[in-house]
Amino acid sequence: MGQMIKVGMADLKVCKPPDNLTTIGLGSCIGIALYDPSTKITGLAHIMLPDSTAIRNNSNIAKFADTGIQKLYDDMIAMGANKARIVAKIAGGAKMFALSNENAASINVGEKNAQASREKLKQLGIRLLAEDCGLNFGRTVELYSEDGRYLIKAVGKEEKAI
Repeated sequence: MGQMIKVGMADLKVCKPPDNLTTIGLGSCIGIALYDPSTKITGLAHIMLPDSTAIRNNSNIAKFADTGIQKLYDDMIAMGANKARIVAKIAGGAKMFALSNENAASINVGEKNAQASREKLKQLGIRLLAEDCGLNFGRTVELYSEDGRYLIKAVGKEEKAI
């Protein structure tokens, strides 16, 4: 039995069977799962913000959708994943705070994170197989390297695999 490797906030990790990956507390953050079904090389990033170019001190590349997804992809290729076979699933991007003012819609970080993630995947030519984004609750995710199953857990909700 492999180990469940924890991916922290603004962090990313790659593994192969028998190990699996998990990240907890995805609110407006996005958990980006990348998977190569032939080599079973598996990657998970916990991104917090959509765009590294909008922030001056952006040395943590795992924090942003644009640079974090790129780095995750590069790390998987370096480990032997096949570019053409890598597929993606995403989860998170919740609207965690119900803001009452008019500007709330324009600053929905969760939706921006999801959109930026979709755009970066498209740019890399990675097919997005499934997503569980939005709504107003946090998620914990587990990514299984044996079959690419992406398990989503949320308090008071049924577990679901996408």
